[in-house]
Amino acid sequence: MNSFGHLFRVTTFGESHGPAIGCVVDGCPPLLPLDEAWIQPFLDARRPGQSRFTTQRREPDTVRILSGVYDGQTTGHPITLQIDNVDQRSKDYSEISDKYRPGHADYTYDAKYGIRDPRGGGRSSARETASRVAAGAVARRILGDGVRIRGCVTQIGPRAIDRARFDWDEVARNPFFGPDADTASKWEEDLDATRKNGSSLGAIVEVIAEGVPAGWGAPVYGKLDADLAAAMMSINAVKGVEIGAGFAAASFTGEQNADEMRAGNHGPTFLSNHAGGVLGGISSGQPVVVRFAVKPTSSILTPLRTITSSGEETEISTKGRHDPCVGIRAVPVGEAMLACVLADHFLRHRALGR
Repeated sequence: MNSFGHLFRVTTFGESHGPAIGCVVDGCPPLLPLDEAWIQPFLDARRPGQSRFTTQRREPDTVRILSGVYDGQTTGHPITLQIDNVDQRSKDYSEISDKYRPGHADYTYDAKYGIRDPRGGGRSSARETASRVAAGAVARRILGDGVRIRGCVTQIGPRAIDRARFDWDEVARNPFFGPDADTASKWEEDLDATRKNGSSLGAIVEVIAEGVPAGWGAPVYGKLDADLAAAMMSINAVKGVEIGAGFAAASFTGEQNADEMRAGNHGPTFLSNHAGGVLGGISSGQPVVVRFAVKPTSSILTPLRTITSSGEETEISTKGRHDPCVGIRAVPVGEAMLACVLADHFLRHRALGR
């Protein structure tokens, strides 16, 4: 299960401490403009080591296009994208190679395959998500300029943004992808204290797509929101997903939850967007709004109780270069997964001749 998507299909490959990671993108239409210069800025947004609040692993994440593009245009054939790993420190994991890290996939990976790569988690590492970001850049070419995808962090630990101060321009001004300058400054204090204590914090990420027309998706097993939920849940460390109002809708009355409509010049005008741009599994033409919760980074310095692969009880303290809040760098990944799902549904919709 290393592939996702239907008509727009992505297969990722590689491990955290292997020579390279990457992806093969199949189903991209021909004659779309594409080169490394288009893809690289999206990878740069996710790249580690850009502030003290992310892992200090120094990876340039330089992408190379190996196939599927000729003379700056897609050919309609599989597009292979490769990102070399250049800053692995496998020795950081030598002391814990036979211990299961609590909160990680070490035990479950071993239980499934009978073998695991302890160097940074191998295939189960969040390093794999760089491949998704590269694929998401291809997906954005398919969607075109009419669909705008943006993401931000709305909560780190227990501290959430003030929606009254929400400012998309602020997202690029701080290392947290935070849309609220006041809250971002407090996150800086929170994470400095958390790092000093050898611990970590979780986060909530919000991604929004504007310009999605009505009609993408399907009413039963091809629901747009179901595919979005599956895509976001496939991101490392994600433990919850909501569309639109999400869980808050459970506390609404029917009147509060209903997105009332009025006649507009180009179709209906909605008075609210509690549905998050999806009704009955099909896009409504409103902004598609997805939120997901990222758990605290499991690799922490605080000693924790665990067992070895042979079943002996022991303690573990994970050294190395780890994000004190992995949710920060999940923003570009969430954007990419939203782009991939939307590109897939666009191609499915186009296949119907609509």
